Amino acid sequence: MYYLVALLVVLLDQWTKWLIVKNMEIGESVEVIKDFFYITSHRNRGAAWGMLEGQLWLFYIITVVVAAGIVYYMQTEAKNKPLMKSALGFLLGGAIGNFIDRVFRKEVVDFFNTYIFSYDFPIFNIADAALTIGVILLIIAMFIEDRKEKRKLNG
Repeated sequence: MYYLVALLVVLLDQWTKWLIVKNMEIGESVEVIKDFFYITSHRNRGAAWGMLEGQLWLFYIITVVVAAGIVYYMQTEAKNKPLMKSALGFLLGGAIGNFIDRVFRKEVVDFFNTYIFSYDFPIFNIADAALTIGVILLIIAMFIEDRKEKRKLNG
């Protein structure tokens, strides 16, 4: 079930990126909600906010290690922890989605362009959103597990 979450993230991510590459020029932008949300064709050769640009070998290594760690953790530590497994499914899907871009395009296709309180937030994609959702769910799951452990100890 949780691997299905990862698969759906990868499929949706790759499909939306394909649509952007096929139908938009780099730098082209379509207004969805004025002064708030745009679809903008953008490419990123680094990590978040363009950090470590051009270090593809580093991203390959990190992604393989992280993906293996996520799968291992899902099979061992996260058993009987559905929220934890959901978080890991989103993280795995997001990591694989951007990994596919780096392997086949040598860059990541980004397109969600938002302005929050007039701040032009860095352009992102479905994989990035899944990674963010995964981190948030992971923090919540860890908080819940911590509370359960404290209740057991104080029992």
